[in-house]
Amino acid sequence: MRVIAFVGPSGTGKSHRALTVAYDNKSEAIIDDGLLIRGTKILAGSSAKSEQNKIQAVKRAIFADQKHADEVKKAISDTGIKTILVIGTSLNMALKICERLALPKPEKVIRIQDIASKYEISKARQVRLKEGKHIVPVPTVELKPHFTGILVDLPHRLFSRKKRTGLTDDKSIVRPSFSYYGKLAISDYVVIDIINIIVNKLKGVDRVVNIKVRRPSDPVKGMTIYMDIVLFYGSNIFALVNILQHKVKDKVELMTAMRVKEVNIDVKSLSVKTNDKR
Repeated sequence: MRVIAFVGPSGTGKSHRALTVAYDNKSEAIIDDGLLIRGTKILAGSSAKSEQNKIQAVKRAIFADQKHADEVKKAISDTGIKTILVIGTSLNMALKICERLALPKPEKVIRIQDIASKYEISKARQVRLKEGKHIVPVPTVELKPHFTGILVDLPHRLFSRKKRTGLTDDKSIVRPSFSYYGKLAISDYVVIDIINIIVNKLKGVDRVVNIKVRRPSDPVKGMTIYMDIVLFYGSNIFALVNILQHKVKDKVELMTAMRVKEVNIDVKSLSVKTNDKR
């Protein structure tokens, strides 16, 4: 496997240029901010920006947690990635990431100063300091909320102990290549329709009673889907639910380019109707 390191101090615009650097160096995937990204999809990992403090964020970014590292290593192995771009604030950080993910040492090191002017780096720093924005190099699609997800963040806002100050928390955002041409939003009703089509084609499931889509404030964290279903009597409940979870996750991510964090299924009852699905 070929590994290319892309390094530079925090807030200098590395993630903004990551897709271009990856393309120029024929890199199939990117390691950034605790995430494994390939094309339009986050394959594995979790964002360091979801951590509660900077120490935990750094640990997340360098894959200090073994379970986190194993998840990403498995994804790299399963997808057969041959060339990968590792982004870090320094060469030492990139080397640490390679070590934790059992990757070879970088054969090439690209520094942000090599491809960005002093003015561009300064501008990137200003955006980070003033707006607290961090770019994750994957295309984004906004999940447009309706009643199923509109109150999701309310408890956090009501009970959060964090006081508002003049400083802004560093938070993850996504900057897609097509954002310059307009905004793309997908209703949660679209996600519900995808799930209903999957269920209608899956033998063993009678019907879906209810579907709710919970959208996070940070799209990188991924949506959570809740389903109440009725199965046909005689079905292997555990096996069928496991298949349904994987199908829903895979199809929703494939068709919407949005990450699905969890698919929670509640089997409400069993039906004795004839299962005539093909």
